[in-house]
Amino acid sequence: MEKIKRIVLQNISKKFKIGFKKRQGILAKIISLLSGREPKKEIVCLDNLLLTVNSGEIIGLIGANGSGKSTLLRVIAGIYKHDAGRVLTRGKIISLINLNIGLQERLSMRDNIYLCCSLFGLGRDTIKRNMASIAEFAELDDYIDTKLYQFSSGMLQRLAFSIAMHCNPEILLLDEVFEVGDEDFRKKSAEKIKEIVKNGASVILVSHELDMIKKHCDKVIWLDNGSVKKEGPVKEILKEYKKCRLENKI
Repeated sequence: MEKIKRIVLQNISKKFKIGFKKRQGILAKIISLLSGREPKKEIVCLDNLLLTVNSGEIIGLIGANGSGKSTLLRVIAGIYKHDAGRVLTRGKIISLINLNIGLQERLSMRDNIYLCCSLFGLGRDTIKRNMASIAEFAELDDYIDTKLYQFSSGMLQRLAFSIAMHCNPEILLLDEVFEVGDEDFRKKSAEKIKEIVKNGASVILVSHELDMIKKHCDKVIWLDNGSVKKEGPVKEILKEYKKCRLENKI
């Protein structure tokens, strides 16, 4: 199968302005209090970042806390608007940054499936055809008309994952949520992801679990202060990353 450039990031930068406390005189404090304004400083989360992800790849994204991993996923997904550069994507993007996002606890599982699948672009007839398969994959056949506030967190995770997989993602973004449920369900989930990748999808997986990265990924990208520090073969990059952690350099 011919490779497609699913994601191309060209010189992406993203900054946030956050409030912080600093030493102020009494007059400055009064003005700040009355105006409702507070001192702010800029935090650079992504700095002139370049990245290309091809179809048929599972990319592991690693780095210390604050290195820009989650921000990068949100920029690709369109949740955050970047300040500079270009984001080029090709294909349907499904982001599982928080597995339970979008689920409504006062609606039944059936209604949630209709709601979430429609948000991911599926028509009503397609959703109806997939309803039984979604419930079966999530191992929740007996709960189709149960309201979600009665579900455990594990049940919610399985449901969200099953919905996402049935919406035919071509770009799948995962933030610490690659494996959910018990061992059997985790195995089934990994096989499903491999199936969509074989059919041409791209997956970016953010995780601090390096064994998971080693197990599932084809390539690793190491972020440091919002830029790509290293990228390449899994074993090579993980070895260097672990060495830096042991030496307390990250």
